Amino acid sequence: MKKLAVFLLTATLILGLAGCGNGNGENDGSQTGGSQESSVADTAPESVSEPESQPESDRQPEADSSQMPEDGISEQMSAIRQAVVDVLGDNYWPDTQIPAEYLEGYGLTSEMYADFWGEMPMISVNVDTIIVIRANEGQIDAVEAVLNSYREALVNDTMQYPKNVGVIQASRIEVVGDYACFVQLGADTMEAMETGDEAVISHCQELNETALEAIERVIQQ
Repeated sequence: MKKLAVFLLTATLILGLAGCGNGNGENDGSQTGGSQESSVADTAPESVSEPESQPESDRQPEADSSQMPEDGISEQMSAIRQAVVDVLGDNYWPDTQIPAEYLEGYGLTSEMYADFWGEMPMISVNVDTIIVIRANEGQIDAVEAVLNSYREALVNDTMQYPKNVGVIQASRIEVVGDYACFVQLGADTMEAMETGDEAVISHCQELNETALEAIERVIQQ
């Protein structure tokens, strides 16, 4: 009987150890599998979404450069500009184009004009400016009023550099047919400034008149 009890106890211990061994194996396997899944998830690259193609209706049409001169102005305005540059030479200082939108704050609208060209110096300490606008039919008075408002704002600007005051005062607006022109030219006024304000204004008026004569010749051709 005693031997039987020892045998049963031994058998129970063996079975218990076997069960523990199998349980550890299963736990190890599940832990290893979970660790592998976690490792794969951590190292997998994030998915990159492809950019959505822009709908055809939302795409901006490309500008047809063949329809415009290289300088972005019409042939007529290009001829006017060249005539002024030729006649003034080194006294022509404007070098940066002005878009028509520049005068929107003074009342200019797209319905008023058929063609536009304007330039001023890139450096703000100089105020030499020239603007030529070809008005639509019946709009020349409105365009002239816009240029007058623009000139008035410049004259009343008390923050101007002293050397530019005479240049602005000498500026003028001239209507030639259906073209309205604003000229405010002075170039180098240092020598005239030594004589006085009147000399500066006279110097600038001469340049403006010369430029306007060149503009008229092109328009009346």
